[in-house]
Amino acid sequence: MTSHFFAMLSRMKYIHRWALMRNSYPENISEHSLEVAMLSHALSTIANVRLGKTVNAEKAALIGLFHDAPEIITGDMPTPVKYFSDDTRGAFKKVEDDAAKKLLSLLPEDLRSTYEPFFFECEEDAYLHKIVKAADRLSALIKCIEESKTGNREFEGAMKGIRQRLLDMKMEEVDIFCREFLPSYERNLDELYS
Repeated sequence: MTSHFFAMLSRMKYIHRWALMRNSYPENISEHSLEVAMLSHALSTIANVRLGKTVNAEKAALIGLFHDAPEIITGDMPTPVKYFSDDTRGAFKKVEDDAAKKLLSLLPEDLRSTYEPFFFECEEDAYLHKIVKAADRLSALIKCIEESKTGNREFEGAMKGIRQRLLDMKMEEVDIFCREFLPSYERNLDELYS
């Protein structure tokens, strides 16, 4: 039997983010998902090493890697549209869940249970999903910083809102990352290398 799951996932590179914004350079969900996976692992590691928590960093990274996979089917819904109202958010959540189910149905049945936790939140992984949400927001903030470095003022409002949403999460691992690692994104290559 032929499975289309991974061929479908490879199409993440064709789904562009920030559709309502003028971008200095485009970003697709494949690039974004890799960054979210790395940031999820970093936040989990900070939580474990610095804060004495017990977070499965590898699973957080995998959840981050797959977190936007349903957008292969749904496309990237702009945040102002997605969160316009509770009704809109609820309807879009159902569409996302249906898309995730469709993607999982492309796997051979004996592999589905391995991938399902990366697509759907369960109670035991609630904190991992919170970390991935924070990583998703950090990735968006990094995009805003990078656009700002090119002189693109289009992302100024988004940057302010994302910073506030990160603060509102009240996650110490996020605060540590923002304090110790985020300032480096403001620098150029020569400044990073020296």
